[in-house]
Amino acid sequence: MDQQSASTFLDIKNTSSSAPTPQNTPINAAPITSSYRPTFNSISENMETQGTLLGRATERIQSLPTSVQRRLHGLKYFQSKHAELEGKFQEEVLALEKKYLALYQPLYNKRSEVITGKYEPTEEEVTLGKKVADEELEQQQQQRQEGEEQTTKKEGEDDEVIVSGIPEFWLTTLKNHPQIGETISDQDEAALKHLVDIRMQYMEKPGFQIEFEFSENDFFQNTILTKAYYYQEHAYGGDFVYDHAQGCEIQWKEGKDLTVTVETKKQRHKGTNKTRVVKRTVPADSFFHFFSPPVFPDESEELDEEEAEGLDAKLEADYEMGEEFKDKIIPHAVDYFTGKALEYEDFDGDDDFEDDFYDDVSEEDEDEDEDDDDDDDDDTQPAKGENAPECKQS
Repeated sequence: MDQQSASTFLDIKNTSSSAPTPQNTPINAAPITSSYRPTFNSISENMETQGTLLGRATERIQSLPTSVQRRLHGLKYFQSKHAELEGKFQEEVLALEKKYLALYQPLYNKRSEVITGKYEPTEEEVTLGKKVADEELEQQQQQRQEGEEQTTKKEGEDDEVIVSGIPEFWLTTLKNHPQIGETISDQDEAALKHLVDIRMQYMEKPGFQIEFEFSENDFFQNTILTKAYYYQEHAYGGDFVYDHAQGCEIQWKEGKDLTVTVETKKQRHKGTNKTRVVKRTVPADSFFHFFSPPVFPDESEELDEEEAEGLDAKLEADYEMGEEFKDKIIPHAVDYFTGKALEYEDFDGDDDFEDDFYDDVSEEDEDEDEDDDDDDDDDTQPAKGENAPECKQS
């Protein structure tokens, strides 16, 4: 990775009040989120303020005495030297994060083997892990009695049902996350039971990619679904700006697309008074919309203030979801599975997370085709993302 790419990856000091990922401060210090955050460039704010503020600043600078303008040029030189140091600092931070990701990876691999039943922990590993769990229980005074009741089983006693690995580990982990769990529908659960691993990697371009590995299932042919988050190539003052996200095309099996539902309606012809049954597909609430992220409008497309704010909310919610996977769920999956991580979650946070992630369908939208007797197509599938890359196959 070159210096420019390295220096534009991480947010070293996020001071933006509209940062999409909230910071939680638990009573007992046990941080489970990264402190590095790229900022989110608001479309609506830019529309309102960028041109006005820039014009005012330019006019003010031009009105200053020549001697003051000269000193400002001197300050710009000092600022440029500061930026050079910032770049080096950011490059070293990124190198450190990549170094530790490589150190974490064997642990992630072992975790995956335990979850899928390929590896059974040794007695030493179990003993040390139980010690950690017991210490956590001691910190939860209000749950001590429940914890003691759950650990009354005799050591070495066999389970009544023999199972391999940890069934539905990732489904349970995701459902225990306060916001992401809200995006999982009942229909999604049958597919997410086949989720066997979630991992991330840094990319050559500034950003990161999340990979979701699935076992063979009845819903789609992909074995790996991917979602990549990119940052802008240039940063200012150490605040890196989110650029865009790119999902992948899910190869749904026939009739198994969880992101849509089929509605059946009867229509009566105005002239002949005959009725017919019309089927059409409409969007359905589903976690799998995560792989079809909202996109920035084309430069030629003008948005009004309300449209811009709505798009901001959806982009922010999508970006926040990616950061939750990167900084919380992947590093601390077992804590979400057991519920330990919920001590550090802010349940009084943004209740609009799910609303921002989904589009509402109004009654007018539902009824707009009822009077169109001749143009409805049966079993019409919604258009897929034009630039969505194909997901990996095994």
